[in-house]
Amino acid sequence: MHHFYNRPEALVSELLEGLAMSANVTLSDHRDARIVMRSDWQPDREGRQQVALISGGGSGHEPAHAGFVGQGMLTAAVAGDVFASPGVEAILAGIRACCGEAGCLLIIKNYTGDRLNFGLAAERAREEGFRVATVIVADDVALPDAPQPRGLAGTLLVHKMAGYRAERGDDLDTVHQAAIDMAAQVRSMGMALSSATLPGQEASSRKTPELGLGIHNEPGVRQVTPESADDAVDQVLKALGRPDNGPWVVLINNLGGCAPQEMQILTRACLERLGRDNVALMTGPAPLMTSLDMHGFSITLAPADEATLEALKAPVQAPHWPTPQTVHDIKTFSPRFSQQPPAGEGQYDNARSQLITRLATTLRDSEKALDELDAKVGDGDAGATVAAGARAVLKALDENQLSTGENARLASELGHLFATAMGGSSGVLLSILMTSAAQQLEDVADWPSALQAGVERMQHYGGAQQGDRTMLDALIPAIEAMAAGQDLEAAARAARSGADKTATLRKASAGRSSLVPEQALDGVVDPGAEAVARLFEALAGDDDSR
Repeated sequence: MHHFYNRPEALVSELLEGLAMSANVTLSDHRDARIVMRSDWQPDREGRQQVALISGGGSGHEPAHAGFVGQGMLTAAVAGDVFASPGVEAILAGIRACCGEAGCLLIIKNYTGDRLNFGLAAERAREEGFRVATVIVADDVALPDAPQPRGLAGTLLVHKMAGYRAERGDDLDTVHQAAIDMAAQVRSMGMALSSATLPGQEASSRKTPELGLGIHNEPGVRQVTPESADDAVDQVLKALGRPDNGPWVVLINNLGGCAPQEMQILTRACLERLGRDNVALMTGPAPLMTSLDMHGFSITLAPADEATLEALKAPVQAPHWPTPQTVHDIKTFSPRFSQQPPAGEGQYDNARSQLITRLATTLRDSEKALDELDAKVGDGDAGATVAAGARAVLKALDENQLSTGENARLASELGHLFATAMGGSSGVLLSILMTSAAQQLEDVADWPSALQAGVERMQHYGGAQQGDRTMLDALIPAIEAMAAGQDLEAAARAARSGADKTATLRKASAGRSSLVPEQALDGVVDPGAEAVARLFEALAGDDDSR
C-alpha cells in the first residue's frame, strides 16, 4: 500500500463525500454527474439576481475545483474521473441545477476534453434557453509558441475575480468580461522532481526533474537539474520572463507532493527574487491545483492592478481558498537570554570547597567505570557526561567562581553550571534539582529538604519514579535518610543499596535503558544510580568506594 486510497474506481466519489461531510456544499446523487454545489444556492432565488459560476474538469487536482465552491467563488464544480473531463451530460446537469435568470459563466481550463465537453454543454444549454457564457483559461507559458497553452493554477485567480464580481451583483456580461481580462493576464509555470502516481498503478518511472509540466502527468518542456530550492525558483521565474516590472499578485501552488517545509523555502526564494516590494499580494503557499502526488510546485503571476487586488482581498466562504497575504520585510525582535548570575561573588568557605573538590574528583575519576556500565544499557557516554560536569565544577573552584559559603547562591551557581557543562538530559535534570533547591535554600538552610523539593521537580519534568532504573533509585533513599536525621554514612549506605538494587530491575520505564531488551539489563547497575552512590560514599568520607 503506497497511498491511503480504497478502491481506485471509488476515489472520486469518496473524496467528494469527504468534502461534503464538512463543507457547506451539496452533492448530486447520481454517479454519472459528480456535481458539487453551494448548499445555500437556489437558481430561482439566488440565481435570479446573481450570475452562477461553474468550473471543473478531471479529478486529481484537489482541492480544485470542488474545494473552491462557496460564497464569493464557484457556485458549482463538475468532476470527471482522474485526469479526464466530465461528460457533456454531467456538465449540462450542473448548468440546469445552478443557472437562473441572471445566467451562468463556465470557467474552462484549456485542455481539449474540457473545451469540447464544456463547450458542447454550453451550446445545448443555450438551446434550452439558459443564458450561458464561457471563458477559457490558458495561463501556461511553458510553450510560448503553442497555439493552445494549457490551463493551470492561474484558473483559480479567474475563479476569484469572477466570483467577486458575481457576488456583488454584476450582470453576466460584466462578470464575463472581468473573467476574460483576468484570464488574459495570468501566467503560470511549474517544476517537478517526479511525476504523479495514478491510483492503483505502480509509481511512475519518471524521476528526473522537469520544467514546464502540465497537471495531467504529461512530460515537461525540458529536463532540468536544479541544484537547490533557490535554483529551482530561479529557473521557474526565468521561464516566466524574469518579471521585474510589478507590482504583482503571486500564487504559489504545491502540485501535491511537496512537504510544507519545502513550500515555505520555495516561497522565501520566490519573494526574495521578485523583491518583496514588487509583490502586492500572495496566495499560498498551498496545494491549490495539484496533480495527485506530483513532487513539484508552480508559480502564477498577474499584474496587481486595483481591480485585481480588490477582488482577491474580498472574503469568501469556499473551504479551501487561503486568505491572500500582503508581503513585507521580515520583522525581527531581540530575545532576552538568561544572564549568567555573577559567579563566586558570595561568601567563601574553605572546608566546603575542599569537600566539593573531593566529590567532583571522585566523579571525574569514575568516567571509565560509568561508561562501561552505560555501554551495556545505553549509549556508553554516561561517564563522560558526569565527568564533564565534574571538570566544570573543579575549574569553577580553581577560578573562585563558586560561592561555597552561601547555600542558596552555591546551589544556583551549580544549577547554571550543570545546564551548560553537561550534555544530554542528565545535565538538565541536575540543573533542575539544584535550581529548585536554591529557591528553597533562600528561606531555610536545610539541604535535605531543599534536595527533596528539587527531586520532586525532577520527577515532575523528567517523568521518572523510584524503581525506574535511574539515578533516582540511589538519590531518593540517600536524601530520605538525611531528611530523617541519619548521618552521612547511613545516607551513603542507602544510596549504595538503591544503586545495587537496579541490577535486579529488568524493566526500565524511563531513560535510555527503557529502550533496551530486559535480558540486557539483568545484573547491570544503572550508571546514573552508580554515580550517585559513589558521590554519597565520597561525601561520607569513604574514599575506598567502588
